[in-house]
Amino acid sequence: MIGWKQVLAATTAAFVWVAPQAQAETLADAMIAAYRNSNLLDQNRALLRAADEDVATAVSALKPVLEFTARFRRNRQFNENAGQFSGFSRIPSEDHSTSYSFEYVWQIILMDFGRTDGRIAAAKEAVLATRAGLVSVEQDVLLATVNAYVDVRLAQEIVDLRSNNTRVIGQELRASQDRFDVGEVTRTDVAVAESRLAQARAALAVAEGDLLVAREAYKAATGAYPGNLRALPKLPRLADSLEAAQSVARRNHPEMIRAQHLVKVRDLAVEIAEAEMKPTISMDLTAGVYEGTSSAASDFNQLSTGITFNAPIYTGGRLSALYRRALAEAEAQRAQLHQTRVQLDQNLGNAWARLAVADAQISASARQIEAAQIAFDGLREEAKLGARTTLEVLDAEQELLDARASRIQAEALRYKAVYTALAATGRLTVADLNLGIPTYDVTSYYNAVKDAPATSYQGEALDRVLRSIGKE
Repeated sequence: MIGWKQVLAATTAAFVWVAPQAQAETLADAMIAAYRNSNLLDQNRALLRAADEDVATAVSALKPVLEFTARFRRNRQFNENAGQFSGFSRIPSEDHSTSYSFEYVWQIILMDFGRTDGRIAAAKEAVLATRAGLVSVEQDVLLATVNAYVDVRLAQEIVDLRSNNTRVIGQELRASQDRFDVGEVTRTDVAVAESRLAQARAALAVAEGDLLVAREAYKAATGAYPGNLRALPKLPRLADSLEAAQSVARRNHPEMIRAQHLVKVRDLAVEIAEAEMKPTISMDLTAGVYEGTSSAASDFNQLSTGITFNAPIYTGGRLSALYRRALAEAEAQRAQLHQTRVQLDQNLGNAWARLAVADAQISASARQIEAAQIAFDGLREEAKLGARTTLEVLDAEQELLDARASRIQAEALRYKAVYTALAATGRLTVADLNLGIPTYDVTSYYNAVKDAPATSYQGEALDRVLRSIGKE
């Protein structure tokens, strides 16, 4: 059975062989791949098209409806009192008839006192809310990609650090063994070095496992395993202060925009519920042909038209309950809008705090690395003269390793915190990052269906849109 170490070794070997021939991947390449391959984005684009169709559905209520009905009926009728006698019993008479009818019915709503207009406006607001939701998903996809990219590089650097640590401790073990052979140190010094080497190898195995996990997260985000990842590019610029960033988020964050449109949807739902209590005026036109084959049936053509006035008088309290429910839902959505603002402020505050923590860690780690390096070099030289033990040298080497690992982790934390803050302001999109690729056009499908075209020549524009997004 092949273990994960063999898989990692084989993958690394293949990568080393291919790397000189392949172009290194950048963070921009990873984000482009994620944008193009994301199933979440495909899902939410489809949901947006469904919301576009809600507008078409609402608009269709303003248009006339034409229906065709064809009926065929075969009747067989018995009459026991009209038959002839046969002996002492009467044979019932039997009559057969066949009828045909063809009807065209044309209907249109003349006035519904705001119902349809309200539904159209609400559907349009829902489309705008769904578009904002799609932008929010785009930000989530890109942020996950940034985190995956940083995590792979961090895991690889930790593996390199652990590998180097294992090599250095191996050298210390060999040096201790040589000094033991000539009587300069005891067996205890050799055992300490052997123990630390085993500990270093275990830590290296954990680091290699973390790298495999990071590679899987990268594949989930971008659709492929990472290749030769380039160094992280320069960080994007953030707002000058937390207050300025929060102000930008309140205006531009997609979740804030989405919540605002949903408030409008709920307000319109209140107006629609109120309009449901009002009458409806409609007109219909019926043209029909009716034919029959029995003696009682008659053949005739009919053309009729009429206007219908329909008004609710008593509905058992249903319409009033729906109106009160709409009021409550509007109030709830307005509270959600305020909560969204609170959440955005909190997210930015958390990101700013993580940035401050990471900056402090990076500064402290730099000083720690400098001091630990001096201490390690000095102890190693003193150990050669017999003034220090192997344990003291290995402790210094471990402290230096921990300092370097802390520095790498702090830099990764700061990098991810910057992009988290950028997403919290609503600026982590393909367009804002200038990735230079075509983006999904949220208006093309809407423009093709907003007037509720039929599946005829009127739908040619819609057919072109469907072909362009590969859905036909």
